[in-house]
Amino acid sequence: MTTKRQSGMLEAAQHHEEAPLRRLAVVLIAGTALVTGCSSGQNSGDDLQVADTVTAATPANSPAPATTPAGTVLPLSQHATAIAVDAAQHTAVVAVDNPPGLRLYDLTSLNTPPKTLDLPGRVDNLSTSGDTVLAPVRTANALLRITLPTGAVDKITLTGGPVAANTRGDQTLVALHDTKSVAVLTGDKTDRTITGLASADQALPVGDKAVVLDRLRTAVFDLDPAAGTIGAGLRAGDGATNAVTDKYGRVLVTDSRGGELLVYKPDTLVELQRYPVPGAPYGIAYDPAHDLAWVTLTATNQVVGYDIAGGEPVERHRLNTVRQPDSVAADPNTGRVLVASADGGGVQVITP
Repeated sequence: MTTKRQSGMLEAAQHHEEAPLRRLAVVLIAGTALVTGCSSGQNSGDDLQVADTVTAATPANSPAPATTPAGTVLPLSQHATAIAVDAAQHTAVVAVDNPPGLRLYDLTSLNTPPKTLDLPGRVDNLSTSGDTVLAPVRTANALLRITLPTGAVDKITLTGGPVAANTRGDQTLVALHDTKSVAVLTGDKTDRTITGLASADQALPVGDKAVVLDRLRTAVFDLDPAAGTIGAGLRAGDGATNAVTDKYGRVLVTDSRGGELLVYKPDTLVELQRYPVPGAPYGIAYDPAHDLAWVTLTATNQVVGYDIAGGEPVERHRLNTVRQPDSVAADPNTGRVLVASADGGGVQVITP
């Protein structure tokens, strides 16, 4: 797609007029990238793959900060690899590397040193559900469930290289990097494993279905966890990296290579919006209480808050961050946004 505005599809078109030719071009190009099902190999015959050899997008290397980061920076010399907020327990959970571990920060008392937990390997994605943090450890073939605020750890062995996990009720969807598949768990038991992807990097429940982010093919796919099947797939920009869901049942994706924020309607898998975000967008978090999508820009050391309630994102906040702001989380209780540096710059807590 060539336009730098939203696609003009479905209800998004009600909010902004576009020239008929541009709107037609967007629809036609999106249609050529939509396929039913998913081819299993990586080759030029794959409708969603643009080259024989592909490489997943990564965050841009950040320059040295030219300005003072906004808010408060909590010192952390280790490189942060992921961050999440458990709003119910008022806790920020930060994964670090070398050596791998977790830091649990009390958001009601930021001056209190964080609780430290060791991990059996690096964690690149964290999610929360109730009083539980999910920490997948690819190299250990393990999914860790950590209860807050105690820090008690329950380990589930899960072969295939788990890299991301999200829950819906008593069901957990786990993206498995090494086997390019998604495991569907009920409690600690694996009900089924869904295969047929080039890369499984996130699996996000949406209603009774789900969406899978495939970074290698820079695409999103509908997933039916109950049936164990993969549905339609759609290209997601030039280098999709991270995704979240919002309270409207949409999926928001950062396109780090293309410099865009993409919004999709799952199940029928339609691209609703395509909004320009210069600066190599990478990390993304959603605050449902304030209807803000927070996106980090690793090329400029910034985090931007977009109001996404309407037909097009509207920038509400633009704040300077620590260096290499690869990870971001939002606290819906207070509206604060937390940014973790992947370069030893600490954990930044900002009240917009």
